[in-house]
Amino acid sequence: MSLLRPALFRRIARWPRFVAAASVAAVSVVLTTEPVLAKTEASSNFFEVNKSIELLGDVYQEVSQNYVEPIDVSEFMYSGIDGMLGQLDPYTVLLDKEQSGELDELTSGQYAGIGVTIGTIAGDLYVTSIFEGQAAAKAGLQVGDKIVAVNGVRVGDRPIEEIRESIKGRAGTTVRLTVRKDGRGARKQYRIARGEVRVSTVSYSGLFGSVAYIRMTSFARHSRAEMVDAIRALQQQAARENRTMSGLVFDLRGNPGGLLNSAVDVAALFVEKGSRVVSTKGRAADSKQRYVTNIDPLLPSLPLVVLIDGQSASAAEIVAGAIQELDRGLIVGENSFGKGLVQSVIELPYDHSLKITTAKYYTPSGRLIQKPLVHGDASCQNPQRKVLLSPETYDSTKVYYTLNHRKVYGGGGITPDFSVSAAEPSEYEKALDKEGLLFTYATNYHRKHRDISLQKIAATPVLKEFREFVDDKAFVYRSAPQRQLDSLKTMIGKDGGEKDSLLSVRLQAFDEALASWTKQGIQRDSLRITTAVQREIIRHYDEKAAWRKGIELDPVAAKAFALLADPVSYQKLLKP
Repeated sequence: MSLLRPALFRRIARWPRFVAAASVAAVSVVLTTEPVLAKTEASSNFFEVNKSIELLGDVYQEVSQNYVEPIDVSEFMYSGIDGMLGQLDPYTVLLDKEQSGELDELTSGQYAGIGVTIGTIAGDLYVTSIFEGQAAAKAGLQVGDKIVAVNGVRVGDRPIEEIRESIKGRAGTTVRLTVRKDGRGARKQYRIARGEVRVSTVSYSGLFGSVAYIRMTSFARHSRAEMVDAIRALQQQAARENRTMSGLVFDLRGNPGGLLNSAVDVAALFVEKGSRVVSTKGRAADSKQRYVTNIDPLLPSLPLVVLIDGQSASAAEIVAGAIQELDRGLIVGENSFGKGLVQSVIELPYDHSLKITTAKYYTPSGRLIQKPLVHGDASCQNPQRKVLLSPETYDSTKVYYTLNHRKVYGGGGITPDFSVSAAEPSEYEKALDKEGLLFTYATNYHRKHRDISLQKIAATPVLKEFREFVDDKAFVYRSAPQRQLDSLKTMIGKDGGEKDSLLSVRLQAFDEALASWTKQGIQRDSLRITTAVQREIIRHYDEKAAWRKGIELDPVAAKAFALLADPVSYQKLLKP
């Protein structure tokens, strides 16, 4: 199971009523005592649950022992659990030992390893990213190094998950890596001591003129502290350069969420003390809570723009929703994902755990951000059983109001104040990236030009050499219309149409015309391809510089900077 899906967690002990307390540093939790489940309902449920458990156990035992073919009893059990939970929502799942460990890493931002990201490029295993200050960086590993063996065992066709696990390990132990520098150099051996790797949720921060920019990729236990460190570092940089910070762009695009308390803690850096950031409500009596800030904000009045997109979810939506509804800042980008469900993690026997939806969250105005969930599949042989007795209805037309009486709408994520789409790569660029050609060309470039300056890279014409590199790799690009024509030719061939000489001539002429049209499109895309190649080359030298290059070319960030450049208009937008 991928843990990169939108997530909002509250870790609890054994049963849902023991909800972990929020961070007392930044937020107060107001817990209502209104009982949600009547005693008669609880008693009735107790009987039905026990009857169902007995029936389920009997079915499981009979099928396991008497089915005509041998059954893997463990997988059979898991499939039954998956089937039950699949009737609810995509986020209520059983986690095995390995998945529970992955969840711990996600929510803590820590693991034992060497601080490196690996990926398969064109069939080979490469270092794709290095965490600054960690053991891999100190040992001299670089983006573009090809990993040949781990602990003396060749990488070969081993699954990448298996290789990742072999690189990780207990802190204090060592891992042996055999690599080819920049993919082609002589083999070099590294013995690297593993340590505790803490991955910051602030992936980039920088000053663009007088405006600060901070990107946060998730909400984990240390997110508030990391955000504070980034803000103070930028304030110090501005002071050294005799600048006054005039605004902040807070980028939550692609942020899938994380811990509820961390989201509230981060929002508390911007909103007034005593502000309600979010509330939750579920069936259990203690699930009805209001999260209210109880500290003074670090940036109470600095103009703020939050960036979101379709992958900004749950905890990211809490922050964006609070900033929007408390009129603390403007939202720019695309509609957010729309996940307003809170998951609690319940520890189970045998190192398993259950991630279960226990509540829904609501923005300060009372908006439920959750999009409607589609239950069941019309193509299933057996129709969906009615498991949910009274699911909540969603009204995307219902009007809510911000603190300054601006209109906002529920039922479909956070709608930005200004809709701006990010620049999408062309199909040709996607094809180049999928084949790893941008990465491998940049790796070769780095091998040949180790001491070149970043300024010279930006000024060097690389397109001609890159195209020659692509041609040498025998890369063939077929556009979508060309692929459709290929399918048409196949269908005609199956019907004997290839014997029709006139039809063959016309198809060939059409193919040639499409090839010419595709080539013209590639030529029109030259500037974007040049930019993509240069940015990938820069990334092999300095990952932060590559991030900055991307931000400078980003139309969504450009809109945010423009809004902050006009303080008078900015204030009028928040106070119409």
